Amino acid sequence: MTRRSRKKKEKERPAWGVPTGIVLLATPEGWRTSVLTEKGMLCGRLDVPIDTDPHDARDAAAVMVTELARDFHATYVEVSWNPPREPWS
Repeated sequence: MTRRSRKKKEKERPAWGVPTGIVLLATPEGWRTSVLTEKGMLCGRLDVPIDTDPHDARDAAAVMVTELARDFHATYVEVSWNPPREPWS
């Protein structure tokens, strides 16, 4: 009788890659994000109220991106923002 050894699979990283940038958009429906990665883009809604101050929305988006990198890629990323060109942009 033989015993099959089970090989431990290395935890696969998500196909979308490590975040490299983020775009934050204010829309009438709420704050939207586009996270740029090494291999593509992830788009979605930021889970904050529609009337959230832009600075608070940036902080929430930065937390989301750093947690994404930490949880899925076991790496640390730092988020810095360019100054907005117009109010609510």
